[in-house]
Order: sequence, then C-alpha cells, then structure tokens
Amino acid sequence: MAAKKSAAVPRPVKKTEYEIKFATTDAQKGWRDLVATIRNPMAEAWDFLTRTPMTMTPTNYRLKGDLGTVHRNGASHERWQHKPTAKGTARIWFYVHEHTVFLEQVHTSHPNETK
Repeated sequence: MAAKKSAAVPRPVKKTEYEIKFATTDAQKGWRDLVATIRNPMAEAWDFLTRTPMTMTPTNYRLKGDLGTVHRNGASHERWQHKPTAKGTARIWFYVHEHTVFLEQVHTSHPNETK
C-alpha cells in the first residue's frame, strides 16, 4: 500500500526518552491551538517533556494542594505544570506513568484554578 504524500512523519522517540500521549480530547485540542499560535516554544516543550519531564525548573514544576494529584484508572499521579514560555500564560498540565507523559490539560491562557 502506498503512503499518502502529505502524511506527516512522526518523530521517533529514543529509548531514553518519554513518549507523549493525550489523556483527554480537550488536551489534544489545546495542544493543537498552542502549536498554531506558538509553534517554536511548543517544539521546545515537546523536547523538554520527552527528555526531562520531572525536572524542576522555573517553568516546570509540581502543582500543589488539591491540584497536585490526578487520579486515573484507579491510580494517583503527581500533576505537573509546564509553561511553554516564561512570560506567557499558556500552561500544560501533565502526569507521568512509567515512561509516558500524559497531557491531561493544555490551557491556552492561565487556568483559573491556579490564579
């Protein structure tokens, strides 16, 4: 079977990298919207999340309090927040299970829960 000429080639993940998956359809929509508006920072966010998603930085950290835990499929996970740009208002909420980063919420502007 011949491939479509316009089909995108997915970036292969190195064995040492994390795989990224959408945990919700809303996260998928938010990701698409952010890529459309801030493409270069989102490419850098992809690189960061596949390589070092649980590294504490000024733009990547665990959420606190009630927001600090997400429950999925009967398990609890630490919820992290990643800011694609240092001064922007976009936020990516994610959790890590085994060697996969699950994008749970992708906000195009600062979420009210953390204001």
